[in-house]
Amino acid sequence: MTIQQLRREIDEIDRKLVRLLSQRARLSLAIGRLKKAAGQPLFHRQRERQIADNVRRANRGPLHDRAVKRLFEEILHVTRASVRESLRQRRPRPRKTG
Repeated sequence: MTIQQLRREIDEIDRKLVRLLSQRARLSLAIGRLKKAAGQPLFHRQRERQIADNVRRANRGPLHDRAVKRLFEEILHVTRASVRESLRQRRPRPRKTG
């Protein structure tokens, strides 16, 4: 394979990753809305540890487990911020009286 062919494959994988990250974010937002409606805390450290364990078990290399863990920590960080922001924007505005 040539460098150009390999780069095209990487570009396609990057596009797939963006689609999957967007899909993941939409699901996280849906969970956030359900939790908010139920009065539950939005985020749980136990669940985040469970995610870390799941991705570590799924990792077959060549990335080291620490690298995969760091990637998912960043995904969770960005997702939490996105969910918080989205839920803030969806608050009903106070009605004007008088």
